[in-house]
Amino acid sequence: MTRDWIKWHDEYEIPGSSLARRLEVVRGYLRPLLDRPRRVISMCAGDGRDVLPLLPPGSRAVLVEWDSELAARARAAAGEGVTVITGDAGTTTPYAEIAPAEIVLACGVFGNISYEDTRRTIAALPSLLTPGGAVVWTRAGSSDVREIFAGNGFTELGFTAPDDARFRVGLHRLDRDPDPYLADVRLFNFV
Repeated sequence: MTRDWIKWHDEYEIPGSSLARRLEVVRGYLRPLLDRPRRVISMCAGDGRDVLPLLPPGSRAVLVEWDSELAARARAAAGEGVTVITGDAGTTTPYAEIAPAEIVLACGVFGNISYEDTRRTIAALPSLLTPGGAVVWTRAGSSDVREIFAGNGFTELGFTAPDDARFRVGLHRLDRDPDPYLADVRLFNFV
């Protein structure tokens, strides 16, 4: 799939658009999680607009984005303690410096990867999280992602599925012992 990710991000600037509404839901889930400094991973981070404005001082974050222009925007907006990597978010390697994190954002991931990669990614998330760590995720259309999280030791804390839009946003907490972090594990490939 070839997509103009810069153009895609432009929809965030349209008040009331699906992406603008989704962003507010994601931020709504993140705000209470960022009540104090946290360690945060953002996969396919785009320009970081979902998390960067909310990070409290003292937080550490790693944002990984393939598109160099979006990564540059995130880097320009990033504060102290934030690393923005222009690279492949679909492997565990970029997260080595911060794993285990207290929060993982998988926004814009599950709708762009295969079902098998979705299952593999969710199954690997416990290796990136602290005990009780949280995942905020998005997906357009189907919400089968919820069942995959449940089958991997996560408890659903929130789920938003507006009747008048295709986006879905979920919040899940890891309620089992984390797995050890392993570098170079392939999570997903964009399709």
